[in-house]
Amino acid sequence: MAPSDRSARQDGSRGRAIRPTGRRRKSPPRRRRILTTTLCALVSAVLLGGAGLGYLYFKFNGNLKGVDINAALGRDRPKNIDNGSMDILVMGSDSRAGKNASYGRDEGGARSDTAMVVHVYQGHRKASVVSIPRDTLITRPDCTANGRNVPGQRRVMFNTAFEVGGPACAVKTVESMSGIRMDHFLEVDFTGFKKLIDALGGVEITTTKPINDRYSHLHLTPGTHTLNGEDALGLVRTRHGVPGGDGSDLGRIQLQQTFVKALMKQVRSVGVLSNPAKLYDIADTATKAVTTDTDLNSVTALTGLGKELGGIPSDSIHMVTLPVAYDPANPDRVLPLAAQSRTVWDALRNDRAIPASATKGSAGDKGGTAHYVK
Repeated sequence: MAPSDRSARQDGSRGRAIRPTGRRRKSPPRRRRILTTTLCALVSAVLLGGAGLGYLYFKFNGNLKGVDINAALGRDRPKNIDNGSMDILVMGSDSRAGKNASYGRDEGGARSDTAMVVHVYQGHRKASVVSIPRDTLITRPDCTANGRNVPGQRRVMFNTAFEVGGPACAVKTVESMSGIRMDHFLEVDFTGFKKLIDALGGVEITTTKPINDRYSHLHLTPGTHTLNGEDALGLVRTRHGVPGGDGSDLGRIQLQQTFVKALMKQVRSVGVLSNPAKLYDIADTATKAVTTDTDLNSVTALTGLGKELGGIPSDSIHMVTLPVAYDPANPDRVLPLAAQSRTVWDALRNDRAIPASATKGSAGDKGGTAHYVK
């Protein structure tokens, strides 16, 4: 994924610059390289008061990393539909390399521990978020990573796309599944997630049951807690410590979706505009933590996106899990429900609300943890 200034390849692509009108426009790409469970909310936090960054623009701009998804994928992508909506693939990395080693053995590659497709509707006043379980068995398309071909494969876990082919392969896999062109890509790893939560001053949640998970190192009594970065990471990763949960990735996704709403409340209450030191800490931490597509790889672009997402009320964000069923051959894996998944993706492609019928009977929203955290 080397830097590229190819302009001719964009005639079919959706515009990527963030504009107040919500319209998409075509513009040439810039340079190279890859939020976790919460980035649809975190981007709002990241650049709260972005207009105030002014004199620090160049410092924060230098923190950012970008991946040229457009150059990597070329023209082999779904059609650009310019209807004023926006689609963002948000991913969290579970690499155990470097500072993430305390979360387990480094097996040589990062996987997408969390994946969400965020669809912002025309007018940018409401959104739908579709969580894709990492254990979903899918057909992965052929990808290119670091100049080498990665052959496609059938019946492999969704999170292997990121592991074998990086951000571009993850985007290509989601586009292949959904038929929807992703306008943007955002990713953060364990360490970056923790630092962002700490910079925000923690996130307040209320538990209705005790949570004790020796795997994610999380121990919470029933009641209200302000989670620091370490505990917040434990909450969005726990699968085993919630009584009544089924120990699956599906239960974890329900906790993640609840945490997103709590984080959005925290973002709005931080008041960083009146606290320059906190604003600096949040902006510096966030711009170091996130990796984006090259069209978001500037403070100006990220600030624009933060304002767009920050203006969506939490009660106007509809969260669902991709309709799935447990694999009869392996109960630790899930399979997309073909007709219902198609209904979800068709709704987003046509900028419509996801109908309730699409998730009826799905195992995706039955992980057993929906009412344990609020």
